[in-house]
Amino acid sequence: MKILVCNDDGIDSVGIYELVNELKKTAEVTVVAPLKEQSAVGHGITMQLPLRVINYYKNGNFFGYAVDGTPADCVKIGIRNIMKESPDLVISGINHGSNTAINIIYSGTVSAAREAAIMDVPAIAISVTNHTAKQFGFAAKVAQMLTQEIANRGLPKGTLLNVNVPDLPEEEISGMLLTKQGKSKWDDIYEQRKDPYGRDYYWLTGNLMEIDIELDTDQAAVKNKYVSVTPIHFDLTDYDTYSRMKEWKLEELLNAKQKK
Repeated sequence: MKILVCNDDGIDSVGIYELVNELKKTAEVTVVAPLKEQSAVGHGITMQLPLRVINYYKNGNFFGYAVDGTPADCVKIGIRNIMKESPDLVISGINHGSNTAINIIYSGTVSAAREAAIMDVPAIAISVTNHTAKQFGFAAKVAQMLTQEIANRGLPKGTLLNVNVPDLPEEEISGMLLTKQGKSKWDDIYEQRKDPYGRDYYWLTGNLMEIDIELDTDQAAVKNKYVSVTPIHFDLTDYDTYSRMKEWKLEELLNAKQKK
């Protein structure tokens, strides 16, 4: 099995190293990841600047390819230019910090996996729910388990799995749940500060507004010590509203306006 590994924390992160070491036990792994941290860049791609790719070594051994671009850039160039054959699976992570609920819109980790799904390659985005996470070994095992399930069962085209793992020892994990994307979101605040020269600058902070209480939502699941597995896709159509808006009869609305 050929797996392309990416992330948004950068190629030198602890999470990606732990993930690759686990996956190499059963698969052929290619790493293509950002040269520098790209957290919260969303699904941005580079269009106005050239992309540089360098060979990256860790502990004196070749580890992968570092790209001075976004996570989505890494997946695109990894599949189209670096790998000789399209991968069987793309895994993005292991991310430092959770990617649940509305937060997945901003996530570079999820966007890398989404880019793979757009390119018709099955994908997993995996995160540990702590920015100072320490339990990457268990999350890597979860990624390995899901990799085998996808190999056996497959995923629909355009679908990826968004996985969040509590930053806890394995024996403290409550279990694993199939979940939906929650609706919790951050109440963002730009805190005004001053630099050493007395000039104002702003630093993004805020508080998480937790409104998800059902265990079948990603945010509630991880809060209750469960591994959350959420299938998501890139079709953003609101189908309920789409059905209701048929009553608007937009075609007739435009024709009526043009006749006036």
